[in-house]
Formats: sequence, C-alpha cells, structure tokens
Amino acid sequence: MRPAKSRPLNTEYWLGLDLGGTSIKAVAVTAGGQKLRQRSVPFVDRDMEWAKKIRTLVRAWRRELGGPAGIGLSAPGLAAKDARSIAVMPGRLLGLERLDWTDYLAAPCPVPVLNDAHAALLGEVWRGAARGLRDVMLFTLGTGVGGAAMVDGHLLRGAIGRAGHLGHITVDWDGPRDDFNTPGSLEHFMGNKFIRERTRGRFASTHELVAAAGNGDPAAKAVWDRSVRALGCSIGSLINVLDSDAVIIGGGIARAGDALFAPLERYVRHYEWQAGGHQAKILRAELGDYAGAYGSAANALGFNPAKPTRIPAL
Repeated sequence: MRPAKSRPLNTEYWLGLDLGGTSIKAVAVTAGGQKLRQRSVPFVDRDMEWAKKIRTLVRAWRRELGGPAGIGLSAPGLAAKDARSIAVMPGRLLGLERLDWTDYLAAPCPVPVLNDAHAALLGEVWRGAARGLRDVMLFTLGTGVGGAAMVDGHLLRGAIGRAGHLGHITVDWDGPRDDFNTPGSLEHFMGNKFIRERTRGRFASTHELVAAAGNGDPAAKAVWDRSVRALGCSIGSLINVLDSDAVIIGGGIARAGDALFAPLERYVRHYEWQAGGHQAKILRAELGDYAGAYGSAANALGFNPAKPTRIPAL
C-alpha cells in the first residue's frame, strides 16, 4: 500500500535555502516567521551535487506543500549586483559563480541571492537574537571567522559585496597573510583552521583547546585568552566604526558557552568606548545552523529592518 501524499498547504509560505560547505539548510516559513518545515541535506562537493540536491528539494516541497510565495537563497562568496547569483567564489563549489538561481530553479518570481553571513545576520534580526534591532554586527566563529553588519537597518554590502568581512581585519600587522590578503587577521587568532599553528601542533580543534584551558593547562589558557582578547579588541574597535547596539556571536566555537562569553564580555568592556555610559550588548545567536535559511526567506519576502514599524491607530 502506497503512503498517502502530503496535501498542499493552505498557508502562504516562503522557502529559505542556505548553501554551506557540506550541507544545505532549508526552511519553509510563513510571513510571520512561523516554521512549517525544516531540513538539512548533506552533499559532496563534486559535479555540482549541491545544486542538483537544492533543485530536487524545491521540486519535492512544491509537490508536498504547494508552490511557495517566494524563494530566497544564500551561499558563500560575493553576491552579484543584480542579486541573481554569486559573482565571486573561488576555490570550491565549482559552478556556483554566475549560476542564475531563478532560471535554474524555474522559479516564477526572482530568487534573490545573499552572501551566507549577510543572510545569517538578517535571519537573526528577523527571528533571532537581534529582533527589533537596527544596528548590529554578527561574528560566526568556526573554521574561519565570518561576519556581517547592519547600520540603521541597512545590511552593509559595499561596492562589490565585500562589506562585513569582520574576520578579516588586522589584529597584528606583522602576522602572516590570510586567504583575503590580510596580515595577522582576527581569523588567524580565532578561526579553527589556524588552531594547530597557534598551539604549535598541540591541538586539532578549538574545542580541544578550550577543554584543556578549562582543566587548568597553563599553555592552553594563555592561547585561548589571547584568542578571546583579539576578538574583544576587534569588537571594541568595530563599535567605533559601526556604532552597533548589539554584537551577535554564533558558529561552532560559540558553543564553548561561558568559557567564551565571560572573558569576551570583560575584554569588550575594557576596549569599548562607552560614550555616555552606553554599552553594546553581547548576544548569543539563537537560530544556529538555520540562521542563513531564515535570512534567505526574510530576504525573499522583502523584510526590511530599516522600515519603521507602524503603530496601529487606536
């Protein structure tokens, strides 16, 4: 006996897609952000398997839920000016550059494309830790250090989409150059990809380093403290540039919890210019691995944090 087919939803929904390094995150949400469905699809980065799996997922949800009111997508790299593709993404996800997602998904409406960190921040502002805020920066701490910024409710993108690469600011100008040509970048101090170099081969992951520091290993404590201090100093400096009301911290390293957030709070307060007594809030990201998918859906439905909230007449 065949299983019963899912009935199309009577509720209008938007589909948010986030293409990562090893998996695709997808959410189907209402205009108010209510989650109707959520899925993670792993892939191997060869022969554009990621693109084929995204198309298969979209077709399946169209059959099961009915056609979405809109689709949004985020991915690594610099989004094109027309927001229909990723313009620059060298080194991996071969075929992603200039792939027009509206055409590829045969979508009846344009599929807007965002950089993945930009989408994660938009998701946190829409339905996560930064709800209601208009001046926010985001750090994602993982293999590298990603970032994004919003000022006066406007997501900063810049002339060619580079705005918001907060992990690629210089902390030590005598340090080695990173993949973005930045000497001694914040990513070098905090990113997991440099953990062996920072610890002279002792640790294979930041989680191992944090565990050793928590167990009282003096060398591990010194390396971890230097990493967190670099992040705190960077945040303090960027507050002077962006005048952020809040700083969102996410990514795998953020799962270190108080081992990260307690010293980070101290260092930010030490370096922050607290004009008029104002202190930027340090907040933990709430949407986890699905922040980019929520942000992509928000982008598709036209969520605009810069637009003043209307107060209903009495």
